[in-house]
Amino acid sequence: MSAERPTRVLVWGENHHEKHDEIPQRIYPDTMHGTIAAGLRELLGGRAVVETATLDDPEHGLGDDRLADTDVLLWWGHLRHDAVDDEVVERVHRHVLGGMGFIPLHSAHFSKIFIRLMGTTCSLRWRQGTDREVVWTVAPAHPIAEGVPQPLVIPAQEMYGEFFDLPAPDELVFVSSFTGGEVFRSGMTFTRGYGRIFYFSPGDQDYPVYHQPEIKRVLANAVAWAFQDRPRTRPRITMHREGEFQTPREWDGTLQ
Repeated sequence: MSAERPTRVLVWGENHHEKHDEIPQRIYPDTMHGTIAAGLRELLGGRAVVETATLDDPEHGLGDDRLADTDVLLWWGHLRHDAVDDEVVERVHRHVLGGMGFIPLHSAHFSKIFIRLMGTTCSLRWRQGTDREVVWTVAPAHPIAEGVPQPLVIPAQEMYGEFFDLPAPDELVFVSSFTGGEVFRSGMTFTRGYGRIFYFSPGDQDYPVYHQPEIKRVLANAVAWAFQDRPRTRPRITMHREGEFQTPREWDGTLQ
């Protein structure tokens, strides 16, 4: 991370289960996004300024100015993906392409923004039960795996299993196994435009996963990896909309 200024981190939470469901309320009295943010503050200290935003905030807490001031965005959603405004999705997409780090967590695989970035259905197999998840590090030299035990054991968790409909990742960092014999690519990196993306699956709302020190370490490492201390780049992917170049209607076969 930069010695010049702290990393600006925004933890976005759907905040639905915390308001309506007894089990998450008991496990996460400070909300899931609040717990994730507290874990980042604990491990990153003065190297990061960590704030939170929720679905019910104006513009979902994701106005253009706030995104411009965000280095890394973490995203947890589950039941209300469709409630996220399409204009906000386009805005987040633009900022990721321009260089903002993005860390979708657990059920955020079905968020509008992750589907938009991946270009696939992002569907998977799942089973809601009390499964033990064992997270195996398959890229031990990767910065996100630094200080993470091998294996990382989550005593109780929802099962996510293959096939997971995603493009091939840049790097596969973690693979999980479950008590039913299923396996899952649980930690993967991608690059979209200038932005770094890390998807991490552990974190169902009915289990205290985000209280585990090992999970906090993964997320802190992921923030450090996704952070890029340089000016946000205006993605050139939009240049065709602005008339910066034209494609000839016909080509006569000659080169000039």
